[in-house]
Amino acid sequence: MTMQSISGVLTLLVSVSVSWAAELTPSQRKAVDEAVITQMQQQHLVGLSMGIIQDGVVAYTAGYGLADREAGTPVTADTMYRWASISKPLTAVAAMQLVDANNLDLDADVRALVPEFPEQVSPITTRQLLGHLAGVVHYRNGPVVPTQRDYAEPHPHADVVQALDTFKASPLVSDPGEAFNYSTHGYILASAVVQRAGKERFAWQVKSRIADPLGMQSLQPDYQWVDIPNRAKGYRKLAGMIVASDDSDVSWKLGGGGWISTIGDLSRFAAGLMGDALLPADAKVAMWTPQRTADGTATGYGLGFGVSGAGANLKVSHTGAQAKTRTIMSIWPAKRSGVVIMTNSEWVDRDKVMAAITQAMVIDRADVDVVETR
Repeated sequence: MTMQSISGVLTLLVSVSVSWAAELTPSQRKAVDEAVITQMQQQHLVGLSMGIIQDGVVAYTAGYGLADREAGTPVTADTMYRWASISKPLTAVAAMQLVDANNLDLDADVRALVPEFPEQVSPITTRQLLGHLAGVVHYRNGPVVPTQRDYAEPHPHADVVQALDTFKASPLVSDPGEAFNYSTHGYILASAVVQRAGKERFAWQVKSRIADPLGMQSLQPDYQWVDIPNRAKGYRKLAGMIVASDDSDVSWKLGGGGWISTIGDLSRFAAGLMGDALLPADAKVAMWTPQRTADGTATGYGLGFGVSGAGANLKVSHTGAQAKTRTIMSIWPAKRSGVVIMTNSEWVDRDKVMAAITQAMVIDRADVDVVETR
């Protein structure tokens, strides 16, 4: 299908897939819908969902375009998108809950809980993992060395401790604390710390302490061997054509990029961060304070979140990028507002869509800049 025909289909489907929340005024909903539709047409996007938080609650969610172009399936409130790296804030919140309960020391050597991770020249702490200061390799910034061994179970890396085998033999790319090195593998190790500190499977902790209190009924690991209804089909560009994405396995990186849900549940998570259902205020202050390298350089990243601005203009955010999805979550805690976007079109310019929505909502344009985190 050409990009021009995608725009034509979008126009036909928007009116039946726009969602149902009632907190925005009709004129606000109209302005937001028009802004998103314009961006989808200009960027030739296949499908997209977005959510708006106002006064600390989910005020509006909407879906546009196609969840599956070939089947003609429209995006609806039930469409399931991969979170990609917005999974990292889930891990950070789960860790901070354990800290708040005095069950986890952020500054202790992680090997005290996860001895399966090899000893390093200097100890690695959970704080360093959550702030991407541990020196753990990402995807292409150093050699990723897997550990080869046999497993009794068919899907061994669903256990986040066993998922360490995908990288634990890799050399560090910097000494712990010395430099900011974004790392999904580091978040696999962080999820293993949470599992051991919480004495329960990592996925169960996320469900019981985050999803359940916020009423997030669709959030779950994106396991390829599980029949999850309403999964969005992903799309990428190849030689100027829009083609289906690879259906890659992300089960091994649950803590860093392996969750899936509807736009409603991502919106509930964003709103929940501004309330008291997940963490007390002091824990959120700690989580949303930019970390520093050993020489005192601020990184622009807290514990699980990109951080910019301060006070009334504090913004915390995260983006996600992997096969089948692009996502972004930005919240302004002092304003008790936020925007989340999920799409199945890998070429999207998320900042342009975010800017269009925030402008339609009369949020200051200066608030739109986002730390790129994948």
